[in-house]
Amino acid sequence: MIRVVLPAHLRELAGVDGEVEVEGTTIATVLDALEARFPMLRGTIRDRATGRRRAFVRFYACAEDLSHEPVDAPLPGPVVAGAEPFMVVGAMAGG
Repeated sequence: MIRVVLPAHLRELAGVDGEVEVEGTTIATVLDALEARFPMLRGTIRDRATGRRRAFVRFYACAEDLSHEPVDAPLPGPVVAGAEPFMVVGAMAGG
């Protein structure tokens, strides 16, 4: 099971507290499972039409930014093993 940490506004939208667990081995399969389990999240993390990550959403795992990795690349071993979480983070912008 993949442990997923969502930002507060997405946890509230999904009606969950803390981490959620889903099956998957890649960013794409984790997001697919997350959206299947919590349909209200469709379109919030990635664009519904293109499937691309939204501009102000980032993915982190094992202290690495995975935001620009191919979505079908395998997740790091500690994430797949459940030792480390896969984090969805809302990026900050401004000046």
